[in-house]
Amino acid sequence: MISALKGHLTESLLATIKQSGLDAELPEGAPTPVAWEYPSDPAFGDLSTTLAFGLAKALRRKPREIAMRIAAAGAFSHDLVDRVEVAGAGYLNFFIAKPFWRRLVREILLAGPAYGTADVGASHRVLVEFVSANPTGPLVVVNARAAAVGDAIARLLEAVGYRPYREYYVNDAGNQFRMLALAMEVRCRQLLGEDCLLPEEAYPGEYLIDLAREYLDQQGPDALAMPEPERRDRLGRFAVGRILDWQRASLEAYGVTFDGWFSERELRERGETAQVLDALKARDFLYEYEGALWFRSTLFGDDKDRVLVKGDGEITYFLPDIAYHQDKFARGFEQVIDLWGPDHHGYVPRMQAAMQALGHPPGALRILIVQLVRLMRGTEQVR
Repeated sequence: MISALKGHLTESLLATIKQSGLDAELPEGAPTPVAWEYPSDPAFGDLSTTLAFGLAKALRRKPREIAMRIAAAGAFSHDLVDRVEVAGAGYLNFFIAKPFWRRLVREILLAGPAYGTADVGASHRVLVEFVSANPTGPLVVVNARAAAVGDAIARLLEAVGYRPYREYYVNDAGNQFRMLALAMEVRCRQLLGEDCLLPEEAYPGEYLIDLAREYLDQQGPDALAMPEPERRDRLGRFAVGRILDWQRASLEAYGVTFDGWFSERELRERGETAQVLDALKARDFLYEYEGALWFRSTLFGDDKDRVLVKGDGEITYFLPDIAYHQDKFARGFEQVIDLWGPDHHGYVPRMQAAMQALGHPPGALRILIVQLVRLMRGTEQVR
């Protein structure tokens, strides 16, 4: 209804330009742009247009003079417009009549939740990835903001005809997983009476003490006698599983439900990182330098090329991230929307470069930055 109102007012303004004689004074082919804005101050009306500024150059007159002439000649429906005022250097401010607002309220009440919905999305599939907190501890306030924003975006997409898929990326591989497993082992050994300290790089959360106790209750002390690779893997998997249960419960209590939880571990096990390397190599976007394998991201606007495989053969965290985003498109999603924290702002150009290098159009991946939030209870920060 608001769009229809703007359309009607635009038609009325164009008719007024003719009625006032301004149309005859305009050079042939001169544009008559009508753009609507919502004034920040109700004293300036409900809708405002800078039409007079757009006509001023062609007519070689002051915008305010043109605006006064339009306001004086305008014959707007009293059911729609209560009055038109000229403000400042030539702004035309429209005050909408009460009958229109009454009709709008009636329309909203009759439509209920369906009001404002549309089908512009034509059922196109959109993947919205958000929150994706590391499975190393409970969710915090910052994650709550990301959850609210991400779910709101998905709901808005649904309302206009898209088919959004809410996804949570689980970082259950790599260095963070190893540090979590290490912390779990230390906590287990401490519970068994061993004199060992938690390394600085390990996660210090005391919640891991409870998880370690639960693990020992289920598996017994002999579980720590396994060879280190298997021992750490089991400890890490157990901790990740329990922490993800906490995170799911928190999100559901918050009113946010995800359609899918995507595992980085499983992505690596399927060989998708190697597939990405093969694809980039086939397109000649990789090169070796000082023993490392580099991605030519500067070809796509990044400020420097990026290492994907280090000289010792270990992959960087960027490679599985590329593989994950490639997987999103391989699953048939036409649009991908990511919500990242401000600490990942510099990561945006390289990821967009990677997607373009793999053949996806520039607009296929949209990355939105969700700013941090800090809540205080008195003088104490609430996490």
